[in-house]
Amino acid sequence: MNGWRRKAALSGLALTLLLTACTGGNGVNGGGNGGKAGNGTNSGNATTTPADTAENNSQQTAGETPVEQDFGKDVSGQVTIWAFNENVFEEVAEAFMAEYPNIQVNTVFVPFDELHDKLQTALASGSGAPDIAEVEQGQFTRYVTGGVLENLLDEPYNAGQFKELVPEYNWERWMSPDGTQLLGMPWDSTPGVWYYRSDIMEELGLPSDPDELGEYIQDGENFLTLAQVLAASGKQAFEWRDGPIHWAGDEIGYFDSELNWIRDNDKLVQILDYTKRGNQLGWAPHMAAFTDEGKQLVLSGQLVGMALGSWGARQLESDFPELAGKWRVTNLPFGLNFPLGGSSFVIPAQSPNKDAAWVYMQWVMRSENAWKIWTNHSIQPGYTDIAQLEWYAEQPNDYLGGQQDYKLYEKLAQQVPTKRLNPLDGRGWGLWVPRILDALDKNIDSRTTLQLAKEDAESMLKDDIDNLRKQLGQ
Repeated sequence: MNGWRRKAALSGLALTLLLTACTGGNGVNGGGNGGKAGNGTNSGNATTTPADTAENNSQQTAGETPVEQDFGKDVSGQVTIWAFNENVFEEVAEAFMAEYPNIQVNTVFVPFDELHDKLQTALASGSGAPDIAEVEQGQFTRYVTGGVLENLLDEPYNAGQFKELVPEYNWERWMSPDGTQLLGMPWDSTPGVWYYRSDIMEELGLPSDPDELGEYIQDGENFLTLAQVLAASGKQAFEWRDGPIHWAGDEIGYFDSELNWIRDNDKLVQILDYTKRGNQLGWAPHMAAFTDEGKQLVLSGQLVGMALGSWGARQLESDFPELAGKWRVTNLPFGLNFPLGGSSFVIPAQSPNKDAAWVYMQWVMRSENAWKIWTNHSIQPGYTDIAQLEWYAEQPNDYLGGQQDYKLYEKLAQQVPTKRLNPLDGRGWGLWVPRILDALDKNIDSRTTLQLAKEDAESMLKDDIDNLRKQLGQ
């Protein structure tokens, strides 16, 4: 069916459907936890430049041996790294030490919450931190003030040499709140995407091809039509009833560079209107899909879509192997694009092994050998030259019916808007969510809701904002 004919048919169907008002619980929107991900250039004794490396790599095919680079083979020492992802870091460390036998890497697995709490304590006390720590995006702002992390733009790191190889958003999110220091090394790329059951979309007469569906749902009215068609068959489009307004907020952040609250623009008003209408349709069960209860919704065919980071295909395959070949992935609806998860590597200022730590960090971020391990664990490269290599970009995902999903992730990564993170974001979330749920449950005007959230932030966070401004010299 031609696109315009399908759109007309769906719109006609939507007019005949009875809208049923549904309310969820008082829960908050669930986010994804990222995967990870890059390839080589120069530092230390290296003689190639980032541009040279990208050119060399672009000439390689899937069967060729990667170009080996020297990030400092005359450096010796020991490096301790704390990581919350199991198994893959040990494999990477073994490959690194095979090339850099003078550096011993000690990988210490620490569960996610424990790692971030333990790191904060060690940084505050001035002792006990590792040489490198894996830090997740949502936890990163706990460590961005007080000079407790190395600025990787300074000597001897000079990480600015890699900036042109990293999507802008993925560079900016690891900067200090004032934008003067790079405190985390960009690693993986995790744009938000929508995984969906293509077989069910086709059965219901909805677009099922990723490109066609992705274009169709950019229009908010089209996505509501899709949600109505699903609702008429007892199906739901994604996990969290308030999801889209949070996606729109996460696209821009909470504060601008001068710490002014920014979640009150016309686009957010429009997306909140859509979210309220979708909530009335019962477009989401308002629960995590990977809980025992959520899994039953997926297996029964009731929950037919999930908004996740680009690591989601790995999770789907692990939890729902019996649904192989039935899922596909496309962009998020409503024209939204934001990173859903993602991590970085940081070097604590107290580390006694900074030279060896930097050699290791460069290799794991920039070596093609490292990336062939990372990507085997569904960690998406945060470096454009790696993401464009044939062995990576061209590989099909059998679980997604042979779709070349890596190409989509890289395309979206280049389009993610930039935003600045700061230590007040967590407090902002705590003020934001109750206002959003009130709007959904009590049908409060969207513009009024956003204005109230702004007033909450300006009054309840005033002292914290003033203190942070002083710290940043504003």
